[in-house]
Amino acid sequence: MTSTVRPRKHVHLAAHFPGVNNTTVWTDPRSRSQIDFASFEHLARTAERGLFDFFFLAEGLRLREHKGRVHDLDVVGRPESVTVLNALAAVTERLGLAATVNATFNEPYETARRFATLDHLSGGRAAWNVVTSSDAFTGENFRRGGFLDRADRYTRAAEFVATARELWDSWTPGGEPRPFAHTGRHFDIEGEFTLPRSPQGHPVVIQAGDSPEGREFAASAADVIFTRHGTLEAGRAFYADVKSRLATYGRTAEDLKIMPGATVVLGDTAAEAQERAAGIRRQQVSPQNALLTLEQIWGVDLCAYDPDGPLPDIDPVVDSELSQGRTKRGDPRAIAAQWRALSRAKGLSIRQTVIETTTRQSFIGTPQAVAAELDEFVQSDAADGFILVPHLTPGGLDEFVDQVVPLLQERGAYRTEYTGTTLRSHLGLKEPVRPAREEGLTA
Repeated sequence: MTSTVRPRKHVHLAAHFPGVNNTTVWTDPRSRSQIDFASFEHLARTAERGLFDFFFLAEGLRLREHKGRVHDLDVVGRPESVTVLNALAAVTERLGLAATVNATFNEPYETARRFATLDHLSGGRAAWNVVTSSDAFTGENFRRGGFLDRADRYTRAAEFVATARELWDSWTPGGEPRPFAHTGRHFDIEGEFTLPRSPQGHPVVIQAGDSPEGREFAASAADVIFTRHGTLEAGRAFYADVKSRLATYGRTAEDLKIMPGATVVLGDTAAEAQERAAGIRRQQVSPQNALLTLEQIWGVDLCAYDPDGPLPDIDPVVDSELSQGRTKRGDPRAIAAQWRALSRAKGLSIRQTVIETTTRQSFIGTPQAVAAELDEFVQSDAADGFILVPHLTPGGLDEFVDQVVPLLQERGAYRTEYTGTTLRSHLGLKEPVRPAREEGLTA
């Protein structure tokens, strides 16, 4: 009886540029500007030196507010993602370039054109992270406002992506433009697209989300799903669930890459790594940030409370508008009950509770231990790879590339050179098949 041994899977890696959030340590003297192009260039060049699949930029369409004022960590600003990536295309050669663009507050024609342009300029390295929003606060910056409920957000996003793909496919194989027409619930457009099919057929589509709607949308329309799960067991469960949905849409397990966000802290010994991780957590959650985080849950001003004292004994205010522009964590009352139970069980102060519940490094240890753990996640089908989220701008991945990447290569779990030129080739994704259509007819 013969046994079959599955080929060793390769770990896929991407670099997330540290953004405007409480995981970025802005007080560190090595921290630099989040607007200066030199910061973007440094991290992108580091990622390409490490043979990463792609460089990933998040997006924010409005500066968040707390108690009616711009959130302190948002003062540094948020440049427009696709513009930054077009500039990075000129200083990188193989690295994929992924931008987050909102499907609620943009239009298919404009978005498809922007990403097709980036794909042409970069030689086939563009990716679009599709996000949605029902946030009326953010919507005030736009004509339509934040009117979409959760279900409509995903139906609009699905039609948005499908329409963009129709535009990317609208030119003939011989390179001639032909008319397109799309009529649907959310979009009714027709005309001619301004660009021929791009080098990788379609830019890679990324979707971020853990909800049932997000998982189904990823299974139907995405090439990569950016998710979060902290344990091997949770990763395996998520991986199995999402991959099992693909067959419904005529897709295989290889057609969708699952890449959770992850953080890494290294040390010469396990104890040193744990000590460094604890220090980073204390920097991420200052006394001021601890109270701010608590106020986002409780929905009331808690400035009179001591961050080193116990949690409030008052109940949260549901549907509070104290903080604007942030994703809701869930039921405030349930979260407050969980945090109180944890605080009582471990004797934790407000700041210690916030540190325990909101900031956690995914992989902590020596370079050898981290390489082994990353590899285990991938080989055991808990992930196809990781989008690494450093805590420093822009040098937060320098150590990882210098110390962990060579060990992954030694394990036979990571490329030693780029073998293709497009992002699809890096990810092992097939080029989209051009739909059959009669010449001269619209879509």
